[in-house]
Amino acid sequence: MTKALPPSNFPRIGLALGGGGARGLAHVHVLSALDDLGLKPSAITGCSIGALIGAAAAAGLSGAQIEDEILAALGRPADVWGKIWKLRPRNLAEIVSGLPLFDPEAVINEFLPDHLPDDFATLPVAFSTVAADFYGTAEVEISAGSLRRAVAASIALPALFRPVEIGGLTLIDGGVVNPLPFDRLPEDMELIVAVDVVGTPVRPEKNRLPGAREALFGASQILMQALISEKLKSRQPDVLIRPPVDGIGVLDFTKARDILAATSSIREEVKVAVGRRLDAAA
Repeated sequence: MTKALPPSNFPRIGLALGGGGARGLAHVHVLSALDDLGLKPSAITGCSIGALIGAAAAAGLSGAQIEDEILAALGRPADVWGKIWKLRPRNLAEIVSGLPLFDPEAVINEFLPDHLPDDFATLPVAFSTVAADFYGTAEVEISAGSLRRAVAASIALPALFRPVEIGGLTLIDGGVVNPLPFDRLPEDMELIVAVDVVGTPVRPEKNRLPGAREALFGASQILMQALISEKLKSRQPDVLIRPPVDGIGVLDFTKARDILAATSSIREEVKVAVGRRLDAAA
């Protein structure tokens, strides 16, 4: 087991947590690995689910504390469905308007811990998130203002969530422009750790063709993988982590316990990979 480093050896670590829906629950193991090493990120950036978990980490929660919060919110499927029922459309106008089913700000308020601050300026760790400007067809980095509203914008996956208006911009899920935003970390970071949880589509049993929902979400995976691959051709993080998330659906939040168990091996892998980079730099 890799030991914690003495304080004198602390580098300035930048942590980028990528998008991928329920697959992103694996991010907590990366945070716990850094905790095991005695390392705290100096800056965090996140996209979609990575924005949600990154915001909690930037607020000072440890990997273990975030895992506890996840299990409290998602550990019992019946509780998850109860929360979803509370967030359903409240009137006929919402249903027939053609808007997606969920308000992402309401989802954030329902699932994020109440004690998290709602202003970037009050976070003990520098944090930013990315979203996509729908009409401007551009990436938008958010690092000031309302934390919850910014995270809501970053998770606003089309067909599931309404867009979020911030500063006159109509924003949707950041995964459509930058699913692994390690390039948004400050330039003075000495070690950049990026966590890719996009995964790839898995062929169904008996080689049947994918259904409509499978095809839709699988297409988004292909898009995000293409974006990441192009970025990696010109720039690489110091440590690139890819948890074993193939086969986990983007909306499999009711399987939180199973996902955390299935991806727990990444904790030791992160400690070894980060330890090697630090040893090489010493």
